[in-house]
Amino acid sequence: MDKTRDRLSSRNLKSLQTRNKLLAAGREVFIEYGFQKATISEIIKKAHTGYGTAYVHFKNKDDILIELMEDVMNRFYEIAELPFEPKSRQEAYRLIEKQVGLFLEMANKERPMMRVIEEAIRLSDDVRKNWQAIRERFIQRIAQDVAYSQKSGLARTDVDNYLIARGWFYANEMYLWEIVRNEHRFSIKDIVHNLTAMYTGGLYI
Repeated sequence: MDKTRDRLSSRNLKSLQTRNKLLAAGREVFIEYGFQKATISEIIKKAHTGYGTAYVHFKNKDDILIELMEDVMNRFYEIAELPFEPKSRQEAYRLIEKQVGLFLEMANKERPMMRVIEEAIRLSDDVRKNWQAIRERFIQRIAQDVAYSQKSGLARTDVDNYLIARGWFYANEMYLWEIVRNEHRFSIKDIVHNLTAMYTGGLYI
């Protein structure tokens, strides 16, 4: 029994190592060639694994990109999940400003991979569908924060928390892509200040 368990454990470990090698190779190939020009063959070659083994884990390059995208966006989502229980309008401003700053700095840090993701969203239906699901996850989390502020008497109650959350996420997303493309004409600090001022000024009382 112990030997069988050890064999299974060893096999699972090897499978995980292979999967991680493919993901690491995929990241390198995508960043070097872009999504459209990258090939599953090049990824498999860089990972030093066989075709049969690779296809056990991923059916195509879109699958690899989706997992890499989810890994990157989980780091963004950790920012969205920072505790948000303000007791005043001023505290809400500070917490939101911190979140926006961390979010846009992460976009700057992850610029090479985010460029690949942006290209893939345009070219792959599967990637685009996953991006829409990621968007919705963020919007739902923001909507919770807005609802908390409304219930606490800090935010206007004549507006819909979900619609506000959608608008707020899309505003941040617009600047995210400008930073990824290096098209932003203002510093991240200035963008953060003006975004936060606009949002809190319109929502909080």
